[in-house]
Amino acid sequence: MIHIVGHTAIDHISKVPHLPKANCSTHITDRQIYFGGGASNIAAGIATLGEEVILHSCIGGDFAGSDYDRWMQKLGICREFFEVPDAHTPTAFMFTDDNGDQMTFFEWGASAAFARSEAPALPFVHMATADPHFNCRVAEKSEFVSFDPGQDVFWYDKETLGTIIENADILFANQHEVKQMCQTLSISRDDLIKKVDMAIFTMSGNGSTLYTKGDEHFIPVVPVTLADPTGAGDAYRAGFLSAYVRGYPPLTCCRIGTVTASFVVEHVGCQTHLPDWKAMETRYRQHFGTLEAPQNR
Repeated sequence: MIHIVGHTAIDHISKVPHLPKANCSTHITDRQIYFGGGASNIAAGIATLGEEVILHSCIGGDFAGSDYDRWMQKLGICREFFEVPDAHTPTAFMFTDDNGDQMTFFEWGASAAFARSEAPALPFVHMATADPHFNCRVAEKSEFVSFDPGQDVFWYDKETLGTIIENADILFANQHEVKQMCQTLSISRDDLIKKVDMAIFTMSGNGSTLYTKGDEHFIPVVPVTLADPTGAGDAYRAGFLSAYVRGYPPLTCCRIGTVTASFVVEHVGCQTHLPDWKAMETRYRQHFGTLEAPQNR
């Protein structure tokens, strides 16, 4: 069983020719509304791949009975929700330009409840974007911890980030988040890697790198036609974690994460084109060869 902690959100995804500078504007060429939130995206990916998952998140009074509610039920996601009846379910406004660069504005809404909620002690947890202090308490209480600061990395101070890293077994981050974590902790990139058993750093369309036991492994992307990069990192984590609990070695888990992400970026929306295990395995064989039997855990 995989536990996921973090945001459930409604995504408003827009395309723009370029991201404007301060006090300037641009025009929106397309706008769509999708199911999102980093934690929920990961949970949806895990459920679609066939693994059991429990999502710990905050929702507003607008969630119960909504299309998103019914979608989660259909996927079979178990949910431990903090409900705030007089608040909105968190909402993200994302703008992606013609170069694939992205800017996000996020309304926390009901997620403010994280700050005053009791943190659970969990056997296997992945912490996505959420309240830093809540994540800190979860990390201290839980047995096996996977952590992804996401775009909320700027909300973490040295104490909270340091505590989570000290308790983390796996660290996920992209190149921008790695840079910010190093600045917050006043350490080098190499020192950050040494603080965890396993680090996976993604580099957008340039692949990802696994650091574990002093070794470094590069994983190339699976080439596909890009429709929208939103949700690629969440899908990568869903694939990795699903493979990890099945007993696959870390490098194979990264490749499975890469393949899972390749499906998501082919369509706009973080949960509109998630693969099941069979579809993932078929594409895996096309790019990485035979998917070996998992190790016993």
